[in-house]
Amino acid sequence: MTPFFGQQKGCAYKRRRPRRALAAVFPLAAALGLSGCQSAVLDSQGPVGSAEAKILFDAFAIMLTIVVPTIIATVAFAWWFRAGNTHARRLPEWAYSGQLELVVWSVPLLTVMFLAGLAWISSHDLDPDQPLAAKSPPLEVQVVSLDWKWLFIYPGQQIATVNELVAPAGTPVHFTLTSASVMNAFFVPKLGSMIYTMNGMTTQLNLQADRPGVYAGLSSHFSGDGFAGMHFNVRATTPEQFAAWVAATRARGPQLDPQSYAALAKQSANVAPFAYRSVSPGLFQAIATQKIEQAPGPDSKGPSAHISPKPGR
Repeated sequence: MTPFFGQQKGCAYKRRRPRRALAAVFPLAAALGLSGCQSAVLDSQGPVGSAEAKILFDAFAIMLTIVVPTIIATVAFAWWFRAGNTHARRLPEWAYSGQLELVVWSVPLLTVMFLAGLAWISSHDLDPDQPLAAKSPPLEVQVVSLDWKWLFIYPGQQIATVNELVAPAGTPVHFTLTSASVMNAFFVPKLGSMIYTMNGMTTQLNLQADRPGVYAGLSSHFSGDGFAGMHFNVRATTPEQFAAWVAATRARGPQLDPQSYAALAKQSANVAPFAYRSVSPGLFQAIATQKIEQAPGPDSKGPSAHISPKPGR
């Protein structure tokens, strides 16, 4: 009998080991998950992103006014009405209490009212079309979503870039966005406010990077075969570096005219960033008003085998 019980103990010990391993791994996994959140939306680097992060935290705190008392009440009731507590009064015939109903329903009602007020005020304060308060005038950037890349036109500087946005830190950027193909979505998580781009119309967005750095941008709306590679970088620089970059861009690269735009509009995936030294006047307006023919968009019959890794230049 002794070996038998010894084996049982061994088996029980082995069964406990995975639980201990899971107990050690779970906090690490939770920490990694929170660190991922911290590195994106909650780790904002601009006034819009900071305001949106504050809204998330405020909404979380308001909702805790229901969650925390409910958890405490659940534990307290379970402990007080345990089988061994002879002091607990049990009222099996109890059915209704107006005072209790008032408390139970007033707390959720107040919570919903607070959340609704927060959403109402913040949605007006953070309207994407609302200009940002700043001492310097905003930088104008026109954005065109293509298959599967981003075109950024600087009308004031008469240059353009593909899959790279350069802007001076501390200066608001006013975006005017459209799509040359299917609907898409422009999003820079660390700066805030995602907004859609649609063919035949324009949308407005105002963002700002508070300090120099490189921030990841992406398409957050599935748009076909090359969607996974539809990323871009936002490079925030000092005003002096931005001026030097504009001068260097004007000195080299191809020209963006209707012919080169037609080559760029062809489907291509994982396009390396590059720049155009000049832009034909009125090109963005012609794209937005559909004077330039709309791109065919993704093939609904299946993956496009003819997609080129780079556009014709």
